Amino acid sequence: MRETAYAKVNLALHVRGREPDGYHRLETVFAFAEDGDDLTVQPQAAGEVELRVVGPFAAELSAGADNLVVRAAQALRQHHGVAKGACIVLDKRLPLAAGIGGGSADAAAALRLLTRFWGLPHEPEILHVIARSLGADVPACLASRTVRGEGRGDDLVPIDSTLAETPILLVNPRVPVPTGPVFKAWDGIDRGPLGADLLGRNDLEVPALTIAPVIADVLKALVGAGFARMSGSGATCFALYGSDAERDEAQARISVAHPDWWTLASRLRR
Repeated sequence: MRETAYAKVNLALHVRGREPDGYHRLETVFAFAEDGDDLTVQPQAAGEVELRVVGPFAAELSAGADNLVVRAAQALRQHHGVAKGACIVLDKRLPLAAGIGGGSADAAAALRLLTRFWGLPHEPEILHVIARSLGADVPACLASRTVRGEGRGDDLVPIDSTLAETPILLVNPRVPVPTGPVFKAWDGIDRGPLGADLLGRNDLEVPALTIAPVIADVLKALVGAGFARMSGSGATCFALYGSDAERDEAQARISVAHPDWWTLASRLRR
């Protein structure tokens, strides 16, 4: 069996405040590309969960018990009392610490995949609770459709988006940007709520630039697109285009000018 861990982008990310527990109060719009990491699963005779990581970014990721895929699998097993094991292969195609879901998308894909593989009942409420325990972005990645997120980002409201199948280009300068330091560098100013327009601002862009100034170069390279933003806490930026041809021309131009950057040409999911 196979499942895609769809790359996440934030069409808007408004930081409204810092909570006493250390989390931040957000208003965000999650959207997802049609492509991402790839997970496959096979029976594991030993009755345990085994994770193997392959792909372009495999060397940067642990396959141990701290991996969110393993944690998701163990949480699902524990809730349902599953005795069967699973050998999961994660083809890691998305860069790490990149603001596009990464481990959260992998964990969510593992929950979807193992629910089918182990023949478990599809219980959206239970899956949401498990996803929420794994990280603030995991519930949105579990749905992998355009949703509005509030609270920590895990209080979700579905959105009827008109952006489905819009060509999108993701660009990462191959500089990891951990989420924690970016949120810590936020200046604490509430710049207002998210309006009806899905394409809002990203309040983490300025603090991310203090950590990774190269993000400004990525945004500059995307100039000319219909809409361009940094995603999440960076360093990945994305742009939306009117046609596949415009997107592909931009990807070719950026790849020539910056051959060391990572790019992904895709479309937004329905």
